[in-house]
Amino acid sequence: MELQGSVELAHVGSGVVEGDLAAIEAYKSSGGDIARQLTADEVRLLNRPSAFDVGYTLVHLAIRFQRQDMLAILLTEVSQQAAKCIPAMVCPELTEQIRREVAASLHQRKGDFACYFLTDLVTFTLPADIEDLPPTVQEKLFDEVLDRDVQKELEEESPIINWSLELATRLDSRLYALWNRTAGDCLLDSVLQATWGIYDKDSVLRKALHDSLHDCSHWFYTRWKDWESWYSQSFGLHFSLREEQWQEDWAFILSLASQPGASLEQTHIFVLAHILRRPIIVYGVKYYKSFRGETLGYTRFQGVYLPLLWEQSFCWKSPIALGYTRGHFSALVAMENDGYGNRGAGANLNTDDDVTITFLPLVDSERKLLHVHFLSAQELGNEEQQERLLREWLDCCVTEGGALVAMQKSSRRRGHPLVTQMVDKWLDRYRQIRPCTSLSDGEEDEDDEDE
Repeated sequence: MELQGSVELAHVGSGVVEGDLAAIEAYKSSGGDIARQLTADEVRLLNRPSAFDVGYTLVHLAIRFQRQDMLAILLTEVSQQAAKCIPAMVCPELTEQIRREVAASLHQRKGDFACYFLTDLVTFTLPADIEDLPPTVQEKLFDEVLDRDVQKELEEESPIINWSLELATRLDSRLYALWNRTAGDCLLDSVLQATWGIYDKDSVLRKALHDSLHDCSHWFYTRWKDWESWYSQSFGLHFSLREEQWQEDWAFILSLASQPGASLEQTHIFVLAHILRRPIIVYGVKYYKSFRGETLGYTRFQGVYLPLLWEQSFCWKSPIALGYTRGHFSALVAMENDGYGNRGAGANLNTDDDVTITFLPLVDSERKLLHVHFLSAQELGNEEQQERLLREWLDCCVTEGGALVAMQKSSRRRGHPLVTQMVDKWLDRYRQIRPCTSLSDGEEDEDDEDE
């Protein structure tokens, strides 16, 4: 039995390296021990010393080979979730029109830095009309559109979002984690959900990501290499790679971008900030943890990604927010608010009533500034220098409570007519629900109407 277990674990270990999701799901569903470590015999059996080390778990392998989709499976306890219904599922025709609109708004910049970019600024928010629904219907809606597990992990298990009562309550800037697919496309899906409210089903954003990385490889490679070198020194790793090793690692990053379903990492978020022409703020857990609570590694995703290779005048200062948990990305969106008097934000914003403003913290719950990723040697410095950089690239203010925040501005009708139509059709499903708790499911109160 022990030999059989070793062969099985070795097979699944190979599955992690090769990207075989089915092997991972089968191992987990059959009760396989995710935390079990590879033995010397198993490493010899696998016969790939460059990939497998004694003491590694499947999670360590997934981290090492940047298999974010597998991490989502490995680190999440199996649970029954409510049936999901997000706006993009309700009206396929409108969703396809939005996808075509996104594709049409993608253009490639002429010149040396031939990066793709979106021409439209769109920010997805939950409609304020939700608050007009009866409480029981609101609860059903949130069960179906939100990822309750992600919300709990980011709010309760660690104070990562909505930790400030001032922001979440008085300034109407509570963030909601939208439900997302758990495939390797979750980063791209969450970016499109946070902007247009849809998934990257046709890999339009992935193609733009790959082509931008390929056509602007030198620009992004330089930033990536400098950042990785600084990171290793700052955290006492002190490793130095030969140029051919750097090139091999970079080729791997390029290859991930080209494969639908392949999970992505920090460099890809940096490139996506350029495609969006706006900052991306990632609020994420700091450590990979199993569902048993063991700390398994450092994630490195949390922080601010600025489109530093563009001219500032070419970019928007209104960011989007993403959440990162257990190998999975989620769009973090706000609910429309009425913008009354700017709600005491400590700044005169001079905005009109048609604009929703969400205040996104640029500090964590301990009031430490969020890291800005992929800075050059000239841009790196103390916290004061990084704050100056954030103020240049985002519309910032300091709340009365003393928190540095970025202002996310969006139209109160979700910014694009097709998105507005899609959300209204989705909301109509809940407007038609009659919250009559005395009746069983499927039973109708025709008798009352007849009377």
